[in-house]
Amino acid sequence: MTERIKVDRDSHVLTIGLDRPEKRNAVDFGMLQRLAAAYGELDRDPQLRAGVVYATGDHFTAGLDLADVVPHITRDGLDFVPEGGIDPWQVSGRHVSKPVVLATQGLCYTLGVELALASDIVVAADSTRFAQLEVARGILPFGGGTIRLPRAAGWGDAMRWLLTGDEFDAHEAHRIGLVQEVVPHGRQLERALELAHRIAAQAPLAVQATLASARLAVREGDAAAEAALPTELARLMGTNDVKVGLEAFRTRTTAEFTGS
Repeated sequence: MTERIKVDRDSHVLTIGLDRPEKRNAVDFGMLQRLAAAYGELDRDPQLRAGVVYATGDHFTAGLDLADVVPHITRDGLDFVPEGGIDPWQVSGRHVSKPVVLATQGLCYTLGVELALASDIVVAADSTRFAQLEVARGILPFGGGTIRLPRAAGWGDAMRWLLTGDEFDAHEAHRIGLVQEVVPHGRQLERALELAHRIAAQAPLAVQATLASARLAVREGDAAAEAALPTELARLMGTNDVKVGLEAFRTRTTAEFTGS
């Protein structure tokens, strides 16, 4: 399996880096497998509380390495998730239970846009140029772009970019809700790590429950999420982290959560 994906631990944060800068981080089949394996590691390790996805070099990704990936596409689609892995685009199989912060720069094309849409917070360098180019290649976005961009940006803004394949900059991405923060080029990973560590400092079970509740509302509707709230609250009230949080509130100290 390729080593073009860098996976490291920074305390409770798992960093996942696209590392093929000589090809503008074009993603080949082996990288897809390694990326899915890294998401699986983030999901199942109780010591990990958040993930950061970034890329080395001048560009986040120019998209798929089509020459390498196309031979793996069958009538059933593209099967690249190894045992124990999770689809990073989260359009099949189970979804990662912990927040993911994405940092982009330079080109962020096709699957890069969809990886941003599947993440929870996106920090873009002001150098980032986004494009969903599939219609210019004779295919459609198949990593969730047609589903998530209309939800994030609204119908008209989503169709403006999905149906033309045109490129747009970081400020337009921020305007339409694809990106949450725009920072100077070179600052994107630092800022993404700051946000991930801020998330990791909170009560892990509460963070995961909050994420799950919001996703349930999006996927199954408000009523389903509302119905699940009392049970989830009762479950969290029985955790040690609630005691830690209440004691920190009482003593005006910083809580040190254990995720239990």
